[in-house]
Parts: sequence; structure tokens; C-alpha cells
Amino acid sequence: MKKYLLLFVLLIITSGMFAQTPGKYNVIPMPAKLKRASGEFVFNQRTQLIISDDTEAMRNAIAPLTDRLRIVAGFIIPVVHEPNPATQSNTVVCKLNKKNTNNEGYELTVKKNSILVEAQTPQGIFYAMQTLRQLMPAEIDKSTLIEGIKWTVPCVEITDAPRFVYRGLHLDVSRHFFPIEFVKNYIDWLAYHKINTFHWHLTDDQGWRIEIKKYPKLTETGAWRCRTLKGAYKNNPCEREWDNTTYGGYYTQEEIKTVVEYAAKRFVTIVPEIEIPGHAVAALTAYPELSCSGGPFEVEGLWGVFEDIFCTRDEVFNFLEDVLVEVIALFPGKYIHIGGDEAPKVRWERCHACQTNMKELGLKDEHELQSYFVQRIEKFIESKGRSIIGWDEILEGGLAPNATVMSWRGEKGGIEAAKQKHSVIMTPNTYVYFDYYQVYKADRDKEPHSIGGELPIDKVYQFDPMPKELSIDEQKYILGGQANLWTEYMKTPEHVEYMAYPRVAALSECIWSNPERKNYDDFIQRLTNLVKHYDELGINYSKAFLRK
Repeated sequence: MKKYLLLFVLLIITSGMFAQTPGKYNVIPMPAKLKRASGEFVFNQRTQLIISDDTEAMRNAIAPLTDRLRIVAGFIIPVVHEPNPATQSNTVVCKLNKKNTNNEGYELTVKKNSILVEAQTPQGIFYAMQTLRQLMPAEIDKSTLIEGIKWTVPCVEITDAPRFVYRGLHLDVSRHFFPIEFVKNYIDWLAYHKINTFHWHLTDDQGWRIEIKKYPKLTETGAWRCRTLKGAYKNNPCEREWDNTTYGGYYTQEEIKTVVEYAAKRFVTIVPEIEIPGHAVAALTAYPELSCSGGPFEVEGLWGVFEDIFCTRDEVFNFLEDVLVEVIALFPGKYIHIGGDEAPKVRWERCHACQTNMKELGLKDEHELQSYFVQRIEKFIESKGRSIIGWDEILEGGLAPNATVMSWRGEKGGIEAAKQKHSVIMTPNTYVYFDYYQVYKADRDKEPHSIGGELPIDKVYQFDPMPKELSIDEQKYILGGQANLWTEYMKTPEHVEYMAYPRVAALSECIWSNPERKNYDDFIQRLTNLVKHYDELGINYSKAFLRK
């Protein structure tokens, strides 16, 4: 009997060791350390919030909590500044503390009468506030006042910090255009998942979406197409159907400034992408003299890769530098994404100016000419105090000296770049292309049409930005990871939401949490609670993960 009793006790102990966040501790991404405790803290009209530093950044950091309680509970939480706050009942203390070595990490201690948040920076405080939101009843994320809810947080001790410094989510607004208010919502939701970078794909063959005052035709002409492909892409042009309606839109510089400011308050950096030398048909439609052939062109309503790209003449570089001057003035972040992908060399092969450039520069082929193109742009951008990111094709012909590589064609490009001691952001289509179907092939009839591929949430959850092929020294070049949303078949904000969520939740855990903390079954349990918050936020998420 004693033997069976001992076995039973051991089972209880070991199950406790492996159970990560049962019941009320449903946090995504999984914190580095989480210690459960008994009891709960209750927010009410007597709750006071004490901040150690009364700055705009700290006020932004606590906003996810104070704004939510004001909207849904009607509590105007008083915020006071006391450098050495005395222990009081029913208080939330947010304190900057240099002992926290990670500038995005935080420590959160919830007791029955107090909550203490400590972090090195306001950004760490901000992420702690997002954790508190997830620990509270889902109704905290409603948009209107609600009565009859007890606004509680379970007692807990959390020590948390991200695994990677770069955690990104991309949105293509060129294939389909989305209004400013949706872009702001998109930023809100990625910040909610502790993602710190918004990659804004602003130009492509199907539309130029950013106002450039020196070149007004980019938006007067390049932002609008006369027709758009209907239904699935067909290789045979005779079988394609078109809607034959004008479609487009663009963001004014004033609108972009409001988005940049909005993102900064949520500790999100925006990386704008201006595609060069390929994916340029919209720009060439506006200014055909920038091409090799002289045109004429029309803004594409078809998806795919097109042969007309920017020429390599000096006047093209003058144009691009002028554009980049205005872009850099709008976006204060470190990086400018210059594309560099899917640039056919057919026009360059037949272009007298390009071939002359190759001979004068001593280049052996058009791949080296593209490398020259990218390096020339990099030198200009660096002269303005910024750095470039490019898709992994920029490896071809020789990598620009300080370029960061975004590896999308699997992991190979990222591995190669890291071995060359270049910074890398992993975004392989095999794990994080959210335009792919989020169900396996047998269930596709239940889903809206997508570009192809299959990427259910369990496969996303397998994503690890750190390739096993890299040595310890080479691993330091992996900055993090990102998911991409290309919008050929996403015409509405609701469709974008459906394709992004809840896969973004899986992404967030892959790029924030330590791999040894990941457990898919436990993640799904926590996700089942998180989507209750999605319901209140109004996110049109996919429920495919609930299907058996």
C-alpha cells in the first residue's frame, strides 16, 4: 500500500512540474518564469497607480491598463509620481530598475493588496501591462462600459524577457489597400502580442501607396490600377477574368506621421519597404523614363513577377535618392527595407545603358549589377544614418557591406548571411507566410481562397528563428523572426484578420519564449482563453484550430 501511495505522490509532483499554465494563467507568449500563488488582486475605484518616473514614455507604457479600465469599468485610476513609494493597500507600482538587464524584460509580482512591476525601460513596463490584460477577465478588452464584472488578476510572480530583439509582422498594402484606421488596429494587436516591429510594404507592381511630394505622379498615377484579376491566378492569359474597375489608394505624408506616432506610443518601430530594383511597375507607369525600355506601362492588376524593373542609369539613382530622402524623414527607425527580391534581369541584358555600366564597373554578370545597385543605395541610406534590410536575393552577386538579410526562401539565405557575419531576420515561407492556407489540403473547401501552400497553426508553432546549422558565434547574427501577409487574395481588413489570427499568437511565442518553455498542447489551452479576448477586441480570427 505504501508503494502505491508513494507512486501516487510522485505522479502528483511530476504532473505539477510539467503543467505550465493551467487554468487562470493563460499568457501568450509564454513567460520565461511563472510562479503561481493563491488569491487575487481586485481593481476598484480605490486603486492607485504609482510610477517611479513621470515621463511621456511611462504614461504610454501604463496606458494599456489605465485606458482599458477607464473604458470598460469606468475607473479613472489616479496616477501619481513618488520616487520612493511607500507600501500601500490596493496599489499598482510601476518602477524603472536597472537591475533588469534586458531592456524589454520585466518582473511582475501580483499580491492580494498590491501589484509591483519592475523593468529597465518603459517598454518593459508596457509588456507587463499586456500580460496583466491577458490575466484579467476577457471583458477587459471590450470597447464599451460594462457592469457586473469583478476586475481581478490572479496572484503570480512572473520574470520575463524576449529571446530575440527583432519580432516582426508584415503587411502588404500594395496588392490591396487598407485604410489608416485598420493599420492602427493592426499595430495595436501586434503590440498586444509583444511584437515590436511593423514591416509596412508600401510599393509594388500593383500600387504605390506613399505620397512623395517631389514626384506627385507616383500617387496620382502609380496608386491606381484599371483592373484587378478575379479569382485564382491562371497561367493561360485567355482564361483569366478581370473586374475592369479602377482600384487603389495611398497614404498622405500627414497620415503616415500619425501612424508612426501611434506606433511609437505602443513601442512599435515601423520598417517601411520601398521595392528596388524589381516590383517597380507602378512607379514605372508614373515615370516610364526610369525603365530600360521607356514603356508605356500600366499599374498591374495581375499577381506575379514582371520583367520591367528600374534601369541602372544615374538618373534612376537620383530619383530613388530623392524618394528615400522623403521616406527617411517620415520614419525614424533604424531600418529602411529596399526589397531586392524577384528582379528579372531580362531588360538589363538588352539595355545598352546597363551593359555599358557593367563593362565600366568590371562586373561579370547582371547579378553583380544588382549587387552594385543595392550597394549604391545602401551607401546613400547609410549616409543618412540608417541601415538597409533586403530579401535574401540580395546575396546574389555579392552582399552589400552592412546589409541585414531577411530570409524568406526557407532558411538557406539566412544561414549563408549569418556565416558571412551579416545580421539576419528569419521569415521562411515554410513557417510564417500567413497568406498560405491555415488548414491542411483536405479542409481547403472550408476556407477562403488563398495563394496556395498550407500552414496550419501547429506548423507555425514549430518555427524556430535560430537555425541549428549555425555555430554559437554565428548565432549572434540572428536578430529574430517575422511573419508576412501578402494580400493578393485579401481584399478586406476582415480577411487580413482571418489570415493573421490566431497564427500571430503562435508566432509571438516562437520569437519571444525560450524553446524549452514551448508546449503545443499547453499553447492551445492558453489560446482557447486568448481568443475570448479576440472576441471582445472584434478580431475576425480563424477558428480552424478548434476543428478536430
